[in-house]
Amino acid sequence: MPEILIGSIVICLLLSPQILAGFLAKRTGRNFWFWFFISFLIPVVSLVILILLKDKNPVVQSYTLADHVRNKNVEEKDNPQKSLH
Repeated sequence: MPEILIGSIVICLLLSPQILAGFLAKRTGRNFWFWFFISFLIPVVSLVILILLKDKNPVVQSYTLADHVRNKNVEEKDNPQKSLH
């Protein structure tokens, strides 16, 4: 029984660079399985390459504030004493 536990831990440790590369690739908009298998050939180098590559995910535009909320924020910045009351 301890052999199974130790074997499982060793396999997880050996596959950790590949899994990390796959998840890092997925997070940056690339193919999980491609980078998972590439990292078998060059484990550390593939991680460095993935870190240095530009993110392919589109930039998410945030909501613009409504006029009354934006004006309230500007007023609070201009007159901090007024916002305390």
